[in-house]
Amino acid sequence: MKTKSLIVGLLACLWVGSVAAHQLKSAVTTILFNERTGNIEIMHRFNLHDAEHAVGELFQKQQVDIHTDEKTRGLFAAYVLDKFKLATAEGEPLPLSSVGYQVDGRDFWVYQETPVPKKVTGLEVSHKALQELWSEQQNLVNIEGKGEIKSLQFNANDDRLTVQFD
Repeated sequence: MKTKSLIVGLLACLWVGSVAAHQLKSAVTTILFNERTGNIEIMHRFNLHDAEHAVGELFQKQQVDIHTDEKTRGLFAAYVLDKFKLATAEGEPLPLSSVGYQVDGRDFWVYQETPVPKKVTGLEVSHKALQELWSEQQNLVNIEGKGEIKSLQFNANDDRLTVQFD
């Protein structure tokens, strides 16, 4: 009897843990100043499960499979491109070009780039992806290639955050 109770308890813990894991909504974006190419390269990484769930809600799609459906991948990538904005510290918008997107294991990646401005003392960033769906959505942005790595954490209440370079 103790073994059965132990197994039921362990299964309950695993189930609660998996539900809690899916409740933690987060994305990670890297902004990389690439001296070799002269571009600012932006790489957004979303959990594939979250991306599929979002597509279903955002576009009222009953069947969502980012793995096999190119149209669904394109819809989600376009959505991400619309929700991410980049400007100089002085507020001058930087024109972002789409470089593509891909499924990689359990992640969905969206890529953008823009030429590095002549003089850049900092950035103003806006990253609202998925926050209209889930108030708990956290979007972490790491900025690399301009001294120490700097990070910005976007919560649902954040519109724009800024970072200054030394």
